[in-house]
Amino acid sequence: MAMSTSSSLIASFSLFFLLFSGSILQTDGLGVGINYGQIANNLPSPSRVAILLQSIQVSRVKLYDADPNVLLAFANSNVQFTIGLGSEYLQNMSDPSKAQAWIQTHVQPYISQTKITCIVVGNEVLGGGDTQLMSYLFPAMKGVYYALKSLGLTNQVTVTTAHSTAILATSYPPSSGSFRPDLAEYLQPMLDFQSQIKSPFFINVYPFFAYMGSPNEISLDYVLFRPNQGMIDPVTNLHYDNMLYAQLDAIYAAIKKMGHSDIEVQISETGWPSKGDPNEVGATVQNAATYNGNLLQKIENKEGTPGKPSVPITVYVFALFNENLKPGPSSERNYGLYYPSGTPVYNIGLQKSYLPQFYISSGYQRTPFLDLCTFTILSMLLTALFIFG
Repeated sequence: MAMSTSSSLIASFSLFFLLFSGSILQTDGLGVGINYGQIANNLPSPSRVAILLQSIQVSRVKLYDADPNVLLAFANSNVQFTIGLGSEYLQNMSDPSKAQAWIQTHVQPYISQTKITCIVVGNEVLGGGDTQLMSYLFPAMKGVYYALKSLGLTNQVTVTTAHSTAILATSYPPSSGSFRPDLAEYLQPMLDFQSQIKSPFFINVYPFFAYMGSPNEISLDYVLFRPNQGMIDPVTNLHYDNMLYAQLDAIYAAIKKMGHSDIEVQISETGWPSKGDPNEVGATVQNAATYNGNLLQKIENKEGTPGKPSVPITVYVFALFNENLKPGPSSERNYGLYYPSGTPVYNIGLQKSYLPQFYISSGYQRTPFLDLCTFTILSMLLTALFIFG
């Protein structure tokens, strides 16, 4: 009788272990992407984050670097990774040997187990004022792409860069969207190249900033995807009931003016802060919950913009966690869907999310390997207890 009970317990525990492992390693995904920033000193280990993201069925993650701890933690998962190559590398990436060395260090060791699908070269480079850095951007993109090609990885990994809406000269109405003339020398060859390699155009879009700057002129309902009368583009007669879609179609219009209608625009960042300084109008928990909750619904419904109704929007929400070391106004540290503890900042319908406590938190950050070892040792001890107890 005792032996039968032990066997039953072992079988139950083994089943739990398999189910637990499967829940970590597999997810169908809701189609939502998330920006996983790490400018903080209180974040959970990547292995715990991996379980959190799988529990809310996030299918795509965007990093601002190529953190090996994160890439290892998501090994054998179905999560697709977009990794970042920082601006400090741009000058060197036009050198084929240096570009190849970067790929061999930051991509090749992980790609057999972790789905790395895109490299973002630089972030908002053309929206800044550093013309020398701007001149490095396109050669760096080409350098990274041809390094991938030389290693046989271009079927798995694409190359792009992320822009801010500061590259636009005009965005209203959407059909009048156009890029700043002073950026044409950088954007034209870049767009020609991205069309050739079928690379998405990444844009960081924040209706929050437009509303904060003109709260008396811009309807809060319009920026939060709530019912409103919206606006009609006088050229196309298309109706827009939210600012995000209008800004996205303005980007499409600007790209078309540069001779391309075959490049997909993807939103590499968008979000709404749950807290801000007194002058940051609209930065509240309620507005953040409304913005991201309604956005999530549109992603789940596979909606397209009025100008591209058959192309479901692709979005990376900003951000996963509040990041306590980010510089700037208070809003910069309060874009997270979650506090570092794993508690949701607000509810947007992801009630099943959780952040498992594998160990008592301390200042010491374990690696994914140590977390795995801890779990394995515990399972062995429990098995031995069942057999010999």
